[in-house]
Amino acid sequence: MLIAESITFETGRRTLVKDISFSIRPGELLVILGANGAGKSTLLRMLSGEKKPDKGSVKLQGMDLNHMPNAELALKRSVLNQQNILNIAFTVREVVLMGRYPHYKTSPSSKDLEIIGEVMELTGMKEFDDRSYLTLSGGEQQRVQLARVLAQIWDVPNALLLMDEPVASLDLQYQQQTLAIARTLAKKGFMVISVLHDINLAAQYADRILMLRNGRKWYDGTTAEVLNAKNIYEIFEINSDIYTNPRTLQHFFIPRNVTINLNP
Repeated sequence: MLIAESITFETGRRTLVKDISFSIRPGELLVILGANGAGKSTLLRMLSGEKKPDKGSVKLQGMDLNHMPNAELALKRSVLNQQNILNIAFTVREVVLMGRYPHYKTSPSSKDLEIIGEVMELTGMKEFDDRSYLTLSGGEQQRVQLARVLAQIWDVPNALLLMDEPVASLDLQYQQQTLAIARTLAKKGFMVISVLHDINLAAQYADRILMLRNGRKWYDGTTAEVLNAKNIYEIFEINSDIYTNPRTLQHFFIPRNVTINLNP
């Protein structure tokens, strides 16, 4: 289990995240929603151990992240960042293999190599095996990075996967595939937390949605509990209509037109 207890993060005179508490169990996919500047990425960095809360604590499997050695933490959680800058011409396979570094000292085992093949196949990057990472499109690079973080925790029971805007640079097919992978991992017992901007994708794949406003937890619940026109207006300041797909019973969101007057 991952437990965040009253965590706050401050920088200078600004409070980016204030007094947020929640928990997630193995088997859940939690999506974090909020407007720009709501504190989503900062919260995710505290959950990963990258940033230390100024107040409160984050515990993974009963241990405070700030007291956990980096080598041990790397075996229990992986992070897909919004941007992954790499300027060296590694091959796709070499980049994905980086995800297995916490699992061996000198050279990868046959099991490590088998896992590399499985995650590359899953993310559609198998055919790019020997391609230079630098020759790939932004979306292809994002899929390589997804394969890398999957490789890191592929064989770790109850591991934590954190994803910050994982579908931002992907086309429609791979947006769906990426979140389908996340959902499947959750069903297999992983804990998955993802920051998204697309409300409909959140509604389609999330078990729970955590909505942030001004660095605070505003709503936390199932799609049916939190996705309504009132809540969406409070979080995003946009009027919308919520419908239910009669076949799947999933909710989907349609924003109302915004009118802008350009006359002087």
